[in-house]
Amino acid sequence: MNIQEKDKQYIASTYNRFPVTIVSGKGSIAVDENGKKYIDMGAGIGVTSFGYCDEVWQNAVTEQIHMVQHTSNLYYTEPCTKLAELLVEKTGMSKVFFSNSGAEANECAIKVARKYAAEKKGKDCYNIVTLWNGFHGRTLTTLAATGQEHYHELFQPLTPGFKHVHVGDMEELKSVADPKNTAAVMIECIQGEGGVNVLPPEYVKALATYCKENDILLIVDEVQTGNGRTGKFYSYMNYDIKPDIVSTAKGLAGGLPMGATLLGEKVQNVFGFGDHGSTFGGNPVAAAGAVSIVKRMDSKFLDDVKQKGDFIKDFFKDDSNVEQISGIGLMVGIKPANKPAADVVKECIEKGVLCLTAKDKVRLLPPLNIPMDTLKEALIVLKSSLNQR
Repeated sequence: MNIQEKDKQYIASTYNRFPVTIVSGKGSIAVDENGKKYIDMGAGIGVTSFGYCDEVWQNAVTEQIHMVQHTSNLYYTEPCTKLAELLVEKTGMSKVFFSNSGAEANECAIKVARKYAAEKKGKDCYNIVTLWNGFHGRTLTTLAATGQEHYHELFQPLTPGFKHVHVGDMEELKSVADPKNTAAVMIECIQGEGGVNVLPPEYVKALATYCKENDILLIVDEVQTGNGRTGKFYSYMNYDIKPDIVSTAKGLAGGLPMGATLLGEKVQNVFGFGDHGSTFGGNPVAAAGAVSIVKRMDSKFLDDVKQKGDFIKDFFKDDSNVEQISGIGLMVGIKPANKPAADVVKECIEKGVLCLTAKDKVRLLPPLNIPMDTLKEALIVLKSSLNQR
């Protein structure tokens, strides 16, 4: 049997995989088992921030592997501490908790919010308000936070205490987010899985103001939007707001499993000994990889990400086969005017370009350092696939 046949026999059927077996890659180029090359415009769903086998990342990871690959969180390690320092310096947050995924980072954020509210307002203050069409993970609790009912159907009962409101309706938010029983409001500034929907700036600012005035914590989920993806280090920085808690993962460690929950001044000391933990969180190899990623994301690099995002939008702005373009930086959604997004993605794969979908849009999340000529080549293929009837 080949790899795809063995996968179907031995691995749980949770992924509707494309018929591509990736065996190697370099930069923005992936190579399958037959030697066919693909321009990867998905980057492992926004994970390989500097592409495949980036040499700086490789050296950081392999150097750490030769020193110590793991030790428990009963002891100190330098990469974990260095990464936390970098994240705090780049955001102005106060402390960091490390985990292994976006869902875990969001679980931590929810626990912090509920403990803070219980201590400040009483045990009945535990509700978390999130937005319809948002996505926050696949654990039972983060599924409850996710405002998409089809994810809920087969897994009842979900964790109680989550309420959903519509984007842009501040009156609905105020009616649901009662300060007496609401611990936090949790948002994505760009709803990735929900269709690359950019939240209106005036709504985000009004929401942040309401939370601050009523001592409701503001959690911003930066799992997909963070770590340079939008041309700012975190997407909330495009909105001139300051969250109390930020969760992130995906592109943080350049391809290794790592999540992080950043705690602002108000909540920096909510957790005490034993309140939370993770066996692998802050793993020194993953942390060393993350340090090599984060320390290179300076203003020049982030400006380049923004310029590439603007180029993508300009490339398609007058295309009659495109109904809508959304996103910020290198997180872009393109809604085809004449055919399903899934068909466009399939045709792109056949022509050597790997794209994603998000609802009814083609989703682009290329490596942040994708060369401009490679980006142009991929967009030409995508345009031809959008035009092809």
